[in-house]
Amino acid sequence: MKHIFTVDDDKEIRLLIKKYLEKEDYKVTDFSDPTHVLSEIDRLSPDLIILDIMMPGIDGIELCKKIRKSYDIPIIFLSARGEEIDRIIGLEVGGDDYLPKPFSPRELLARIKNIFRRLDNNPTDGHNSPELYIIKNTTLSVTNRYVKVNDTDLNLTVKEFDILCLFMENPLMAFSRNHILEKVWGYEHDGESRLVDDVIKRLRKKLSTASSEVDIITVWGYGYKIE
Repeated sequence: MKHIFTVDDDKEIRLLIKKYLEKEDYKVTDFSDPTHVLSEIDRLSPDLIILDIMMPGIDGIELCKKIRKSYDIPIIFLSARGEEIDRIIGLEVGGDDYLPKPFSPRELLARIKNIFRRLDNNPTDGHNSPELYIIKNTTLSVTNRYVKVNDTDLNLTVKEFDILCLFMENPLMAFSRNHILEKVWGYEHDGESRLVDDVIKRLRKKLSTASSEVDIITVWGYGYKIE
């Protein structure tokens, strides 16, 4: 049974999420106070975290930064304001997806299932793909979900890994933003092509910092590819 943490100072939101996800056979632990989350991650090992951005004390952005120092657990951000800056910052600090409030529990469930499906299976649903992709000094393992630059592990979030996997499986092929959304997020995000740009910006920075020789090239007016 997958274990999900939900962190929100709004009791009604926590109860709504908990009730809905438990009907889908997920185990849910909810937190009103984000200060307890880090210690409970060590103790309970959650599979995914639903994290509100606007909370008193330590907010969701700061908590995500702390989590990302030690864990690559998938994180879905929630935000009451729904502003673009919240989404951009949330993705830049390591979020895997973003959902503005008010939200549909069914939409949240779809995003959770998509993340788990991609973690449990080949990210591109290919049955004949080799386990390893090697481009220059960068190696990606589909089965074990790791990336190495030379002999150093590269710590990527779920979406960063899936995008890099898509590119390394299809070198020289250009993908439109909508195609990347469909392949990596698994469904359409109306007006959310910036979501792809934000995650690729973060992925590029990590590759560059690690001295990877894999370059993600912008195909102007269309999308991205590697060469």
